[in-house]
Amino acid sequence: MSRNQELFERAKKFIPGGVNSPVRAFGSVGGTPRFIARALGARVWDADGREFIDYVGSWGPAILGHAHPAVIEAVHDAAVGGLSFGAPTEGEVELAERLCSLLPSLEQVRLVSSGTEATMSAIRLARGFTARDAIVKFEGCYHGHSDSLLVKAGSGLLTFGTPSSGGVPADFTRHTLVLEYNNVEQLEQTFARLGDTIACVIVEPFAGNMNLVKPTPEFVQALRAVTEKHGSVLIYDEVMTGFRVDLACAQGLHGVRPDLTTLGKVIGGGMPMAAFGGRADIMACIAPLGPVYQAGTLSGNPVAVAAGLATLALIAEPGFHARLSRQTARLCSGLTQAAADAGVAACADSVGGMFGLYFRAGVPQRFSEMQQCDAQSFRRFFHAMLDQGIYLAPSAFEAGFVSIAHDDALIDATVAAAKKAFALVAAG
Repeated sequence: MSRNQELFERAKKFIPGGVNSPVRAFGSVGGTPRFIARALGARVWDADGREFIDYVGSWGPAILGHAHPAVIEAVHDAAVGGLSFGAPTEGEVELAERLCSLLPSLEQVRLVSSGTEATMSAIRLARGFTARDAIVKFEGCYHGHSDSLLVKAGSGLLTFGTPSSGGVPADFTRHTLVLEYNNVEQLEQTFARLGDTIACVIVEPFAGNMNLVKPTPEFVQALRAVTEKHGSVLIYDEVMTGFRVDLACAQGLHGVRPDLTTLGKVIGGGMPMAAFGGRADIMACIAPLGPVYQAGTLSGNPVAVAAGLATLALIAEPGFHARLSRQTARLCSGLTQAAADAGVAACADSVGGMFGLYFRAGVPQRFSEMQQCDAQSFRRFFHAMLDQGIYLAPSAFEAGFVSIAHDDALIDATVAAAKKAFALVAAG
């Protein structure tokens, strides 16, 4: 039995499913999850000592690669001074100033510890600001595991969602409308009928939790237009895309100024850190200034703040995101060509340092199209790549991530492995 298998068996005795987050269990691809022992740059090593080129990147934060010396040094220096105080620190102010300087839409910002906490708080704030109950989200977009967001689409057009998780009462989701991503007509119809009751629209500006799905320009424009017309709050959930797709984030690429933004992953440099912020008049409703309550013992943790500040300083260097985008696009071009050469219906797409691999003929624009992907082919491809030392997300519905540490040699090695993996898929 391998060391990974031993650890998994031990874990299952004391941790539900043997993992502390469901997708880590390899449930959709089968097999034993790899227990990571260490990481450096673009590589990780598992408990058996096997080396992998990593395209999970801690699900997005590792934009610099793992264990960047400047980030490690910042974390060390902060930890020596104390791990947590439950009181304000200068670092919190510096990080808030930095975020607001990078994103014009952020007039004020509140630091928290997780993306789920950020989105949950932003929605509560939007409801408090507008004095409305209904919210709009989109099928296939994930905004954390708070109750009102664990929702699947209703049975017909313009219907409210129903819980998609056990333990969530229907009453908790009865104010959540689930619409189709990139469906402008449905969005406009919904607001024409219910706009004056809708507190906010929350959207992944580049979806990453049904794999990477890009919004159309028409969809982006419609989101801003209908929310402005009806006085609803537009929330850009940039927990995944924030500083990952561009230094100006997705909103900068879109040329949109959302009312509220949620951030995470990259801004913590690998440590637990997230934030929500936006218009000053909306942020004035949050406690202690206003009636909308939000609090957190570990919010603005000094060690996480130090990691975030070090990371943001490095990714702000001239040319960083241009190089990252080129490397990611290079990977996607190689994957698409490798699939075509093998006669496999698959393609890839990217934005910034995010990419999607789809086992279908064309790039999807909505969740229903993602569901048409060949899950069995992905499963065979995933394990063929894993056997060759390439670590991809163990789900056909997750985006992949490239770091600045993925140089030409690593991209070339990945594409070479993909050629063999696609050939195995084609052979059945």
